[in-house]
Amino acid sequence: MNVAVIGYSGPKDSPPVSEISEICHAVGKLVAIKGHRLFTGGRDGVMELVSRGAAENGGLVVGILPFDEAGNVHSIVVLKTGLDYKARSLILVNSVDLVVSLGGEIGTLFEIVAAYGYGKDVILFSGTGGVTDSVRSILIDDRYLDNRRMASVYSVTDLGGLESFL
Repeated sequence: MNVAVIGYSGPKDSPPVSEISEICHAVGKLVAIKGHRLFTGGRDGVMELVSRGAAENGGLVVGILPFDEAGNVHSIVVLKTGLDYKARSLILVNSVDLVVSLGGEIGTLFEIVAAYGYGKDVILFSGTGGVTDSVRSILIDDRYLDNRRMASVYSVTDLGGLESFL
Protein backbone atom coordinates (compact mmCIF):
# COMPACT_ATOMS: atom_id res chain seq x y z
CA MET A 1 0.00 0.00 0.00
CA ASN A 2 1.15 3.56 -0.67
CA VAL A 3 0.80 5.72 2.45
CA ALA A 4 1.24 9.49 2.53
CA VAL A 5 2.18 11.23 5.75
CA ILE A 6 1.50 14.94 5.79
CA GLY A 7 2.02 17.65 8.39
CA TYR A 8 4.11 20.56 9.56
CA SER A 9 7.07 21.74 7.53
CA GLY A 10 9.95 23.59 9.14
CA PRO A 11 13.09 22.86 11.14
CA LYS A 12 12.89 19.56 13.01
CA ASP A 13 14.41 21.12 16.15
CA SER A 14 11.87 23.98 16.38
CA PRO A 15 8.32 23.95 17.72
CA PRO A 16 5.83 22.69 16.76
CA VAL A 17 7.76 20.03 14.79
CA SER A 18 10.12 19.23 17.67
CA GLU A 19 7.15 18.56 19.96
CA ILE A 20 5.97 15.63 17.82
CA SER A 21 9.32 14.36 16.52
CA GLU A 22 9.12 11.02 18.35
CA ILE A 23 5.63 10.36 17.01
CA CYS A 24 6.75 11.23 13.48
CA HIS A 25 9.73 8.89 13.63
CA ALA A 26 7.54 6.10 15.05
CA VAL A 27 4.91 6.56 12.31
CA GLY A 28 7.57 6.28 9.60
CA LYS A 29 8.98 3.19 11.28
CA LEU A 30 5.52 1.59 11.51
CA VAL A 31 4.78 2.22 7.82
CA ALA A 32 8.09 0.55 6.89
CA ILE A 33 7.72 -2.40 9.25
CA LYS A 34 4.24 -3.08 7.85
CA GLY A 35 5.80 -3.27 4.38
CA HIS A 36 4.15 -0.18 2.90
CA ARG A 37 5.69 2.54 0.76
CA LEU A 38 5.93 5.98 2.40
CA PHE A 39 5.13 9.07 0.33
CA THR A 40 5.77 12.59 1.63
CA GLY A 41 6.22 16.08 0.27
CA GLY A 42 9.93 15.28 0.50
CA ARG A 43 10.97 18.36 2.46
CA ASP A 44 11.70 19.15 6.11
CA GLY A 45 9.64 18.94 9.30
CA VAL A 46 7.22 16.04 9.63
CA MET A 47 8.15 14.91 6.12
CA GLU A 48 11.82 14.50 7.05
CA LEU A 49 11.16 12.87 10.41
CA VAL A 50 8.77 10.21 9.11
CA SER A 51 11.06 9.60 6.15
CA ARG A 52 13.98 9.01 8.50
CA GLY A 53 11.90 6.57 10.57
CA ALA A 54 10.92 4.63 7.45
CA ALA A 55 14.37 4.67 5.85
CA GLU A 56 16.09 3.48 9.03
CA ASN A 57 13.74 0.50 9.02
CA GLY A 58 14.20 -0.55 5.42
CA GLY A 59 11.19 1.28 4.02
CA LEU A 60 10.84 2.70 0.54
CA VAL A 61 10.50 6.49 0.84
CA VAL A 62 9.16 8.58 -2.04
CA GLY A 63 9.48 12.37 -1.94
CA ILE A 64 7.14 14.40 -4.16
CA LEU A 65 8.87 17.78 -4.29
CA PRO A 66 7.64 21.22 -5.32
CA PHE A 67 9.62 23.46 -7.69
CA ASP A 68 13.19 22.20 -8.06
CA GLU A 69 13.92 21.66 -4.36
CA ALA A 70 16.48 19.05 -3.36
CA GLY A 71 14.41 17.64 -0.49
CA ASN A 72 15.59 15.63 2.49
CA VAL A 73 18.25 12.92 2.36
CA HIS A 74 15.91 10.07 3.37
CA SER A 75 13.88 9.91 0.15
CA ILE A 76 14.98 6.98 -1.98
CA VAL A 77 12.81 7.99 -4.91
CA VAL A 78 12.59 11.73 -5.60
CA LEU A 79 10.09 13.30 -7.98
CA LYS A 80 10.89 16.95 -8.68
CA THR A 81 7.57 18.13 -10.04
CA GLY A 82 8.53 21.69 -10.92
CA LEU A 83 5.10 22.62 -9.59
CA ASP A 84 4.08 24.86 -6.70
CA TYR A 85 3.19 23.42 -3.29
CA LYS A 86 -0.53 23.03 -3.95
CA ALA A 87 -0.15 21.34 -7.34
CA ARG A 88 2.55 19.07 -5.90
CA SER A 89 0.12 18.11 -3.12
CA LEU A 90 -2.41 16.91 -5.69
CA ILE A 91 0.18 14.55 -7.14
CA LEU A 92 1.02 13.35 -3.63
CA VAL A 93 -2.54 12.50 -2.59
CA ASN A 94 -3.34 10.92 -5.96
CA SER A 95 -0.32 8.62 -5.63
CA VAL A 96 -1.43 6.95 -2.41
CA ASP A 97 -4.10 4.73 -0.93
CA LEU A 98 -4.21 6.32 2.53
CA VAL A 99 -3.20 9.67 4.07
CA VAL A 100 -1.99 10.12 7.65
CA SER A 101 -1.97 13.66 9.07
CA LEU A 102 0.31 14.91 11.87
CA GLY A 103 -0.19 18.52 12.95
CA GLY A 104 0.14 20.97 10.10
CA GLU A 105 -1.04 24.30 8.79
CA ILE A 106 -2.81 25.44 5.62
CA GLY A 107 -0.81 23.14 3.31
CA THR A 108 -1.79 20.14 5.42
CA LEU A 109 -5.42 21.25 5.42
CA PHE A 110 -5.30 21.52 1.63
CA GLU A 111 -3.93 17.97 1.43
CA ILE A 112 -6.61 16.62 3.79
CA VAL A 113 -9.38 18.21 1.71
CA ALA A 114 -7.77 17.10 -1.58
CA ALA A 115 -7.42 13.52 -0.33
CA TYR A 116 -11.05 13.47 0.75
CA GLY A 117 -12.16 14.96 -2.58
CA TYR A 118 -10.28 12.23 -4.45
CA GLY A 119 -11.86 9.52 -2.29
CA LYS A 120 -8.77 8.75 -0.20
CA ASP A 121 -9.30 7.91 3.47
CA VAL A 122 -7.52 10.18 5.94
CA ILE A 123 -6.21 9.27 9.39
CA LEU A 124 -5.93 12.20 11.81
CA PHE A 125 -3.29 11.49 14.46
CA SER A 126 -4.94 13.35 17.34
CA GLY A 127 -2.81 15.24 19.83
CA THR A 128 -0.31 16.38 17.19
CA GLY A 129 -1.74 19.89 16.99
CA GLY A 130 -2.47 22.19 14.08
CA VAL A 131 -5.16 21.45 11.56
CA THR A 132 -5.02 17.73 12.32
CA ASP A 133 -6.60 18.38 15.70
CA SER A 134 -8.97 21.05 14.35
CA VAL A 135 -10.52 19.08 11.49
CA ARG A 136 -12.23 16.58 13.76
CA SER A 137 -14.54 19.29 15.12
CA ILE A 138 -16.14 19.85 11.69
CA LEU A 139 -16.73 16.22 10.73
CA ILE A 140 -20.24 15.05 9.93
CA ASP A 141 -21.17 11.92 11.90
CA ASP A 142 -17.60 12.06 13.27
CA ARG A 143 -16.33 10.66 9.95
CA TYR A 144 -17.02 12.80 6.85
CA LEU A 145 -16.09 16.26 5.62
CA ASP A 146 -19.39 16.70 3.83
CA ASN A 147 -22.71 15.03 3.13
CA ARG A 148 -21.42 13.31 -0.01
CA ARG A 149 -19.39 10.95 2.21
CA MET A 150 -16.68 10.58 -0.45
CA ALA A 151 -14.10 9.07 1.91
CA SER A 152 -13.72 8.43 5.61
CA VAL A 153 -11.78 10.59 8.02
CA TYR A 154 -10.70 8.63 11.07
CA SER A 155 -9.02 9.77 14.24
CA VAL A 156 -6.41 7.81 16.17
CA THR A 157 -4.65 8.70 19.39
CA ASP A 158 -1.70 6.29 19.31
CA LEU A 159 0.37 3.99 17.15
CA GLY A 160 -1.84 1.02 17.98
CA GLY A 161 -4.82 2.84 16.54
CA LEU A 162 -2.87 3.73 13.40
CA GLU A 163 -1.59 0.16 13.03
CA SER A 164 -5.16 -1.10 12.64
CA PHE A 165 -5.42 0.88 9.37
CA LEU A 166 -2.08 -0.26 7.94
